[in-house]
Amino acid sequence: MQRFEIGPSDLAASRFAFAPMAELEFLLRRLDRPGSQTATGRAFSASRWALRYEPVRHELETRVLRALRPQSWGVDFTAPPPSRMARTPDDDLEAIRSTPLSVARDQIRRALALGHGVEDDVRSVLDRTDVAIVLADALERLWHLLVEPDWPQLLAIMDRDVLYRADRLVRHGWSAALEGLDARVRWEPGAVVVDGPADDVVQLQGRGLMLVPSVFLSPGPATYTEAPWRPALVYVARGSAALWDPKPSTPLALARLIGRTRAELLLHLDTPASTTHLVAATGQTLGAVGDHLRILREAGLVARSRSGRAVIYRRTPVGDALAAVGSAWS
Repeated sequence: MQRFEIGPSDLAASRFAFAPMAELEFLLRRLDRPGSQTATGRAFSASRWALRYEPVRHELETRVLRALRPQSWGVDFTAPPPSRMARTPDDDLEAIRSTPLSVARDQIRRALALGHGVEDDVRSVLDRTDVAIVLADALERLWHLLVEPDWPQLLAIMDRDVLYRADRLVRHGWSAALEGLDARVRWEPGAVVVDGPADDVVQLQGRGLMLVPSVFLSPGPATYTEAPWRPALVYVARGSAALWDPKPSTPLALARLIGRTRAELLLHLDTPASTTHLVAATGQTLGAVGDHLRILREAGLVARSRSGRAVIYRRTPVGDALAAVGSAWS
C-alpha cells in the first residue's frame, strides 16, 4: 500500500497532465502480453492496434524496445514525465533524444538484469553510444504506426476525464475527484492511498500530485515516485471502454421525440463536455453540434458554463430525466 501524504499546499500544486510516450509504452506492454484483454473482456489480440503491430512485432527495433520492458520494471527515459496538459509526442521524443548516455546506460543495464537475456543483434543496438537517439527513432515510428491514427479520439477521452475530475477536485475535494477512479485508489484524511505491492509513504511537501489519465494502462493504476518523475498517479480514464464497446444505439423513443442527433448528444452529456469533445465522440461537424446544442439549451435540456477558454455543456435535471426515461422506453 502506498500513501501520498497531502498537505494544504498540495491541492494548488497538483496537476493533470498527458504523457504520450508513456501511453505508447502502456500499449506496447499490452500488445506483448499473451492473453491480454480489453476492459469489456475481448481479446486485445483482435484489436486494431494488434493488427497494426503484427507486421513489425519481430523486427529488430521492436525487439530492442521489448528488451527494455521486463515484467517487473521498465526504463524511465523512454517515457518522459509529463509537465503539462499540452505536452506533445514531439516534446517527449526530444526529451528522449537528449537523455545523457550515462543515464541511458544505467537504466538499460537494470532492465537487462531483470530480463531473460537478449539476442546478440539486440545487444549490439543497446551498446551504441547514440542509443537514446536510436530508441527515440524507433518509438517515433511505432507512434506513427500504432497511436497517431487514433490520437485525436484518445486525447478527447483523456481530456474529458480531466475536465470531469478537475471540476470535482476544485468543487468538492480529493474524495470526490477520486470517486470511481479505481477500486484500489481511495482518499483517507490527509492522504491518497493506492493499494498494491508497493509499501511506502510519499510526503508530497508542496510538490502536489501529478494525475495522468491513460486509455491503454492495464490493469492499473500505476504510481511514480522516483526522479525524473514527480510523484504521480496514472489511472484509466473514464470513457476508455468506448474504445472496445460497440457503439451504443440511441433509444428509439428518445430519437423520435427530439431527433437522433440531439438524442445522441444528450446521452453523451452524461458527463460535462465541450463542443470539441462532442465532435470527436459523435463524428458530427462543429457547426452541426453547435446548432443542436443551441436547440437543446433553448429547450432547457442542457446548460453551459465557461471553464478557462472552453465552453462546457452539462445536462440539466430535466435533461437527465429525459435521457433516463428515453433509455427506459427503448
